[in-house]
Amino acid sequence: MDEVLKKIAEVQLKLARKIREQPLALEDVATVGAVDVSYRGEKAKAAFVLCTFPECRILKQRIIETTVEFPYIPTFFFLRETKPALLVIGHERLDVLLVEGHGKAHPRGYGLASHIGLLLRVPTIGVAKRPLKGAPEGSWVKVGKAYVSVGHLVDLPSAVAIVKALNRNGYPLPLKLADELSKGKRDGQ
Repeated sequence: MDEVLKKIAEVQLKLARKIREQPLALEDVATVGAVDVSYRGEKAKAAFVLCTFPECRILKQRIIETTVEFPYIPTFFFLRETKPALLVIGHERLDVLLVEGHGKAHPRGYGLASHIGLLLRVPTIGVAKRPLKGAPEGSWVKVGKAYVSVGHLVDLPSAVAIVKALNRNGYPLPLKLADELSKGKRDGQ
């Protein structure tokens, strides 16, 4: 497994070079999506919430359950969580996507938020509950209880401004709602 992880780490470093950071004008943001995944054994329950920006009026919410094929390994989380996240997001159109996970605030500069942003070609923001050891200095900003980083197609000041606008009780509301849905604390319909 070590040899496989070494090769995957090399791919992450190559993909990190494809991440684009650019300002995102808040006046151009009308909708924000959020995705979170929770686990019970090898079953993943992914939740997606689409809200207006900045009010966070819920437009859509969805839950899916699927199996996961990859074990939890720190800094290789994207291998476990990409499938359920993409399945629940589907072909949804949105202006910005908040991902429960890191973006560039990752030891190899390429976390889950960057991976999903690159695959979907949408502005993504990584939002995590704690920083990763070995993340590059200056790659994240703490906003309330959240550690915010660039996923793809957004710069850090824009990401921070979006998360601040959605911050309710220390965490961005769309992600809090997606978290509650994924854990069965809210009704998905």
